[in-house]
Amino acid sequence: MDLFQLNNHVAIVTGASRGIGKAIAVGFAAAGADVVIGARNDQDLIAAADEINHMGRKAVVVSGSLAKREGLEALVDAAVDNFGSITSVVNNIGGSMPAGFMDTSEEAFSEALRWNVTTAFNLTQLAVPYLAESKNGSVINIASAAGRFPSRGFAAYGTAKAAMLQLTLNSALDLAPRVRVNAIAPGAIKTDALEIILTNEEIHQTMVSGTPMGRLGEVNDVAAAAVYLASPAASFVTGQILGVDGGIRSSNFDMGIPDV
Repeated sequence: MDLFQLNNHVAIVTGASRGIGKAIAVGFAAAGADVVIGARNDQDLIAAADEINHMGRKAVVVSGSLAKREGLEALVDAAVDNFGSITSVVNNIGGSMPAGFMDTSEEAFSEALRWNVTTAFNLTQLAVPYLAESKNGSVINIASAAGRFPSRGFAAYGTAKAAMLQLTLNSALDLAPRVRVNAIAPGAIKTDALEIILTNEEIHQTMVSGTPMGRLGEVNDVAAAAVYLASPAASFVTGQILGVDGGIRSSNFDMGIPDV
């Protein structure tokens, strides 16, 4: 269906050198979009761009830190300079190491909020003037099931992702009707970040058993959801949180953090 195509579409995707971010950038290109991709790893970004360019779409690489507003502004400038417009923004950078509540420093807590939430706020704000001029402007925030379901060890990360979800709901109201804002809350997705855990077969099977769909997620599961939310098929969808989590309603992995 043409409703799911992203022809004449320009997207900015952060954290796009690998994993979920790369899958989203490649998925957007497969649906017809040109993309600006940003991350710190220059070599991986170039490899992702080559893959997209070989598909017949255009990918512009912006390598460097995206932790501050200036780095995010470079993404917006690259999109406008190379393509003249921005149709979608995908806020995918983030993360935080799990730790017990009493082992989480004030610095780590603040950093989780800045890295997961403030970056999304900054890039969205910088892109809004261009998104508002496009025919189907949208923002997609990549949050986490950890922002919806509490679990030990995620006082910093879970709180930050919950704040990202709240940012999604509030900015959806602030920016309607010209810009749509939605979030994807992935569950356990097989990425490099999860690879160390998945090498333990017992843990792997425990996580699979705790997932109603009987498997862990693939990066393309998240990419498909992002393509939908960016496409004309979702033109009446805003302020929504799309769970791509296999049906979980609580964490499917116990970090083994002891009582205080």
